[in-house]
Amino acid sequence: MAKETLPPPLNPDEIKKMREVCRLAARTLEHVASYVKVGVSLLELDQIVYDYTLSHGAEPAPLGYHGYPKSICTSVNDVVCHGVPDEYRLRSGDIVNIDVTPKKDGFYGDTSATFLVGEVTPEVAHFVEVARLARDRGIEVVRPGATTGDIGFEINQFVTRHGFTTVKEIGGHGIGRRFHEEPFVPSHGKRGRGPMLLPWRCITVEPMINQGSDEVVEFLIPNSSIKWYRTRDGKLSAQFEHTVLITDTGYEILTIP
Repeated sequence: MAKETLPPPLNPDEIKKMREVCRLAARTLEHVASYVKVGVSLLELDQIVYDYTLSHGAEPAPLGYHGYPKSICTSVNDVVCHGVPDEYRLRSGDIVNIDVTPKKDGFYGDTSATFLVGEVTPEVAHFVEVARLARDRGIEVVRPGATTGDIGFEINQFVTRHGFTTVKEIGGHGIGRRFHEEPFVPSHGKRGRGPMLLPWRCITVEPMINQGSDEVVEFLIPNSSIKWYRTRDGKLSAQFEHTVLITDTGYEILTIP
């Protein structure tokens, strides 16, 4: 991908707005996390985020985005991403990824986490922790002059070392003035390959990892061009996400409370 296809750098005022909306995203995720428990429905979690976002002067960016019908994505167990909230009630032993993106003052903050519901096995807890650490490993190599392949290499090496796989078709992205911008940020790759990271742009680092095969199955969402995905083998998938600002010397994680 050519460098000139990347969005222009953010100016100081725009960076201030990104920090604000990303802090709101982090607080929103923290808020909804307190409601993740056995018996709560995905629709209830969606309503909680909708209400919280509006009460803080923002709007939920997913709602209506390319026809997506809800305010958050809720991906349970073998759902990889873009799960649409419905009447399903969480059960003990489930895992659920909640992905939130508020929009405020024209800018977007994107973050997600995978939560354990009730009592889960030690193996499941370990799997989810590997997903969290994989995100952090990818972020650690973010700096001007690095490439998206550097991020993907670190993530994939870490995940496969623990016996799991990374989803290849879906990944992170540029973000800022738009919900999704260039570049694509993969969870696998080769060092030195892919677009170069340039200062004062924002990206999301959001590896999706699978317990078993990396193969996924795609499903249509009615009246939307957005698709949702499951693991082909029915095993678990987990994901964690931060929005990261590339600075002139390294990175700043924006989606922290």
